[in-house]
Amino acid sequence: MPPSQANVPLPPGYQLEEYRIERQLSLGGFSIVYLAFDKDGTPVAIKEYLPNSLALRSEGDALPSIAEENVATFRYGMKCFFEEGRALAKISHPNVVQVLNFFRANETVYMVMQYERGRTLQEHIQKHKGEIRESFIRTVFARLLNGLREVHTHKLLHLDIKPSNVYLRNDGQPVLIDFGAARQTLSIDTPLLKPMYTPGFAAPEQYNNTRRELLGPWTDIYSIGASMYACMAAAAPQAADQRLDRDLLVPAPKRWPDKYSRQLLETVDWCMRLNYLERPQSVFALQKALADKERSVPKPTFLGGLRKHVRNLMK
Repeated sequence: MPPSQANVPLPPGYQLEEYRIERQLSLGGFSIVYLAFDKDGTPVAIKEYLPNSLALRSEGDALPSIAEENVATFRYGMKCFFEEGRALAKISHPNVVQVLNFFRANETVYMVMQYERGRTLQEHIQKHKGEIRESFIRTVFARLLNGLREVHTHKLLHLDIKPSNVYLRNDGQPVLIDFGAARQTLSIDTPLLKPMYTPGFAAPEQYNNTRRELLGPWTDIYSIGASMYACMAAAAPQAADQRLDRDLLVPAPKRWPDKYSRQLLETVDWCMRLNYLERPQSVFALQKALADKERSVPKPTFLGGLRKHVRNLMK
């Protein structure tokens, strides 16, 4: 079964439990997201677990077709997705997408989330290329980190933070959406799925399928740093696996010395250090640096600068 196959979304008007599907919002390799309305007419976003490398839904069908050799992997992924929904449902924070419900139907799993009006940070970056101010970066990411801190408090990791997964409400409040933890778990534990991380925003340790214990708050913090870098560059930074071989990423203080404060630029670089031990180890540590422009950022240690050391960590 080719991994590039496209799944057909549920049609407009389809009744899914108490929800009526309005239209597809997005289609990815792991899931389909719909705009739907509940029985009271309130809009919601519904994410359907449907990895296109394992299952295929054809035109006119509600149930996916799953090859016998893929059934066990599909069900394991469904379990991961369901557990993630259950964990997220316990989080109620203005800067984290609110999971309202999750249920099984059509031989798969659905996660119902609050529908947010606004635009993604990625769309904002594309619209305001080269014009994003320091005050915007500090404010948006300080608020976003409040949400991420709550996520980490619940012993969860996001594992797919990037500008397209940060939603800016119409009032400017950022919201973390589209968690990648279930995808990451599935890709690490099963060889059938390619790892689902985003080059440029994924930390070096995410490229290593065998060292799950290397993942921690510092992994999400790398992605936060890369997202701040993208706000300045209007493009994704060099991918971490490439940086391990030949680091061509221009340090932020060298690239924008006259545009942003040195302290902010050093904070971005601090988040993006290749050795995870050299990064902020908690969201709180990063928040303090973003809140206080006078706070000095720790300098890289000799050990932290050794790429060979990082490569050894990845083996």
